[in-house]
Amino acid sequence: MKSQRAELVADTAIALLADRGMRGLTHRAVDEAAGLPPGSTSNLARTRSALLELTLARLTQLEIAAFTPLRDSQGPDVIEALAEMTAQALWTQLTVGRRWTVARYELALEATRRPELRKIYDRTGERFRDPVVAILSAVGSSDPVRHGRQIIAFSEGVMFDAIVGAGAEPTLDDLRLGVRELLRGMLGHEAL
Repeated sequence: MKSQRAELVADTAIALLADRGMRGLTHRAVDEAAGLPPGSTSNLARTRSALLELTLARLTQLEIAAFTPLRDSQGPDVIEALAEMTAQALWTQLTVGRRWTVARYELALEATRRPELRKIYDRTGERFRDPVVAILSAVGSSDPVRHGRQIIAFSEGVMFDAIVGAGAEPTLDDLRLGVRELLRGMLGHEAL
């Protein structure tokens, strides 16, 4: 982030998205919720698009910071490490990062209507997909790009179902088992 004020504005925007949805995110609402003088958010992000871009950039920064220790903790069994990393990342998104996930869904839906935000959203997604593809390639996946997309789709489906769907909240053990089963199916029974 450019400054502490930019972080404050973006963090407040994330909270507003999670609490009030896209309609509740306005420059004025951010100023009020952050305790900033009127016009402060507009000075930092002049347009709604600029505010959404700032918010998405901060959300990405927070999520990457949360997941980097998981990604960097690979042990000698890379496949087991991938299963654990994926389960832990899902658990984080469903628990302590739940508000981030809700805000990200709000931004994802908005990106379907704003091509400029879609480009940023898609570029951001690559920062999460590329490491998965690299790990799958390293463990001998026959099609790491396709398998990487499947892991992401599985993960997104689990999160969506738990947060806004009719599904039950999975436990960390449920997530571990589901990810292992998915990887086993992709990489063969001997994989895990």
